[in-house]
Amino acid sequence: MKKFDLRSWAGYETFKSDKKEFIKNVIMVVCGVLCMGITLAFLLETDLGTDPYTYMNVNVANTLGLTLGNWQFALNLVMFIIVILITGLRQIGPGSVANMILVGYTVDFTRWIIGNVFPEGFFMGPVSRPVTFILGLAGFLISAAVYMNSRMGLSPYDGLGKILCDAFKKIPFFIVRIVYDLLAVLIGFLLGGKLYIGTILMALFLGPAITCVGKFMNKYIFKKSEN
Repeated sequence: MKKFDLRSWAGYETFKSDKKEFIKNVIMVVCGVLCMGITLAFLLETDLGTDPYTYMNVNVANTLGLTLGNWQFALNLVMFIIVILITGLRQIGPGSVANMILVGYTVDFTRWIIGNVFPEGFFMGPVSRPVTFILGLAGFLISAAVYMNSRMGLSPYDGLGKILCDAFKKIPFFIVRIVYDLLAVLIGFLLGGKLYIGTILMALFLGPAITCVGKFMNKYIFKKSEN
């Protein structure tokens, strides 16, 4: 079992040296996670695909008769424990907890609001569908980049992916990550999910896209945190 150092959690150094910066980063990561949930809800309404993890969880939740929020929180909690046991606290931080709890429930709540505000099938129209998908995808990329580059910890899913990438160091990181994401897509498909082109494209290009957006944010938003 990994030896724990209670001072090794992601964000601790910022907390120790600059509490105002720490609070700012926590606020940013919570906002990023909430926006991820909101944009994912709109992506689900278009029925054109989401990120691999959400795609898998939606189909597992439907199979089990659970809400996305309840299933995703349960799975996140299991993966959260596994990540801690293997790596200790160095990948865990406020962002990890926010992602673990908030994303699924934010999706459920946002879709409930959508169902009560918009007519049924509104986001399936010939214009609203592609426009909503493009805007939702852009919003998701930006939100995910904010959360991943805040240095406040990885989500349980991303933390487990990082463990796998570290275990196969001879294989390029992006290849391991693509295989990892495609496995999530396969699970969702085997549970009866429709295979969306959007989901396949996200499995192949989501990581590099978030990295590109993150580099821009590191230069102009998180610059102080790097110094």
